[in-house]
Amino acid sequence: MNTRVVTAHIPVELADQLDEISSRLDRPKGWIVKQALASWVELEARRHAMVMEALADADEGRVVGHADIKAWVNGLLE
Repeated sequence: MNTRVVTAHIPVELADQLDEISSRLDRPKGWIVKQALASWVELEARRHAMVMEALADADEGRVVGHADIKAWVNGLLE
């Protein structure tokens, strides 16, 4: 697998937490960062897809009006 070095400045507290996790898991910090970044990228891709789906729904007029939402919330509170 081809790799590339990426440098990032992170808060000291986060770096300390990374050190602790690395020690506890007996894994290199790079492995932990790679796992965390891969998870975040996957989550961001899903979030983006959901936003695009919602925008397409809005463009097609598939929306729920404010009054309907208020009625639904009020029904939950009863």
